[in-house]
Amino acid sequence: MKNDTWGRVKQQLLETVGRNNYANWIEPLQLQKVDNGIAQFSVPTSFMANWVTRNFSDQILSHLKASGVPASRVEFKVEAVRSADTLSTGSDQAPAKTPASLSAQAAPVTEEAELPGAPLDARFTFDNFVVGKPNELAHAAARRVAEGGPVTFNPLFLYGGVGLGKTHLMHAIAHEIQVRDPKTRVLYLSAEQFMYRFVQALRDRQMMDFKQLFRSVDVLMVDDVQFIAGKDSTQEEFFHTFNALVDQGKQIIISADRAPGEIKDLEDRIKSRLQCGLVVDLHPTDYELRLGILQTKAENYRAQYKGLVFADGVLEFLAHRITTNVRVLEGALMRLFAFASLVGREITMELAQECLADILKASDRKVTVEEIQRRVSEHYSIRLSDMIGPRRVRSIARPRQVAMYLSKQLTSRSLPEIGRRFGGRDHTTVMHGVRRIEELQTTDSQMFEDVEMLRRALEA
Repeated sequence: MKNDTWGRVKQQLLETVGRNNYANWIEPLQLQKVDNGIAQFSVPTSFMANWVTRNFSDQILSHLKASGVPASRVEFKVEAVRSADTLSTGSDQAPAKTPASLSAQAAPVTEEAELPGAPLDARFTFDNFVVGKPNELAHAAARRVAEGGPVTFNPLFLYGGVGLGKTHLMHAIAHEIQVRDPKTRVLYLSAEQFMYRFVQALRDRQMMDFKQLFRSVDVLMVDDVQFIAGKDSTQEEFFHTFNALVDQGKQIIISADRAPGEIKDLEDRIKSRLQCGLVVDLHPTDYELRLGILQTKAENYRAQYKGLVFADGVLEFLAHRITTNVRVLEGALMRLFAFASLVGREITMELAQECLADILKASDRKVTVEEIQRRVSEHYSIRLSDMIGPRRVRSIARPRQVAMYLSKQLTSRSLPEIGRRFGGRDHTTVMHGVRRIEELQTTDSQMFEDVEMLRRALEA
């Protein structure tokens, strides 16, 4: 196979996998030969060979076949690496090293060394992120970090429940940084992957390589950091990596499902470091944001499924009924368009109820204490973590009592069960809160209106 053919395939892969993935995983590949239907590539490290095999081999093979290459499978072998001198001069000549020698003597970390991160999702960009009141601060902070320049807050810590957009913003930051400056070394991975790489380095006695690599990045992004809680050795290494990067003025971006102080079994010194930057929570979606997301997605699907007729009121119906999280909402809309296309029917309210019966039924569940807490927090513009936390100032204590009152009225939970969901409070505290709201409703018209509005919204 000619080099120009592989060059064209690489350009196609650049468009398919994105600039960051291309630079880290495709560009270093060297095609050696195509023999007996096997396209053989050389790679610098065994880690890269394993990663490309798992994540990109199918795409590479597909593009090769489309270009007329008679390949039925691909192989990636560690055959040679470039020395430090070769890397700096750009020479193509390099001494061969065996996989065994690679394990014993790793190449120095350079700007061209691959980063052991997770692939970025091309769909998760700022252009595709729908901004609303619940996520506008998180979006603004993410945009500011993505602009680059001097680090203004470090780390940026994003937290919130499932399907609220944390991972989307993380990927969007990485994409934007790479577009603005492709030479910036951005490493995005989950906390679980960080732990796996750490354990692997311990096992292979390559801790110096691990430390050198993770401390060489310009931007470190760790998703779902709560998963390292309770893992003492991993927390130790994460702590030292964090400090080393901050000392160098490198940007760190972290996400979790709750605020740093609320992550159980996370070391206090790590909590302190995570809280020293900007901590931003993504609130549960409101009706307007859900409708905006549906409208954006629907426009994309209309272009894909041309000719489909979409009746008025369907998006509003879905935004009202499906309130769990954005992933469920988007999945429902995708299913609806696909179903209508397959059966050749107009997308009407009747079709939506027929096609999404299981999702709508799940969304019709009884009101939960957690949902009440979210609604009340949103109504009073307080953090959900404060709702269940220890703070007793009136601006937080009163909404907490409202949530306790509604939990008693709208759920079948006992007072002790409700207390446990409010940070482990005693049932007498819940009883006091319920009685206080009952009293205030008779004397305070604003409290009466607030409670009734929240009740109607929860029961709708």
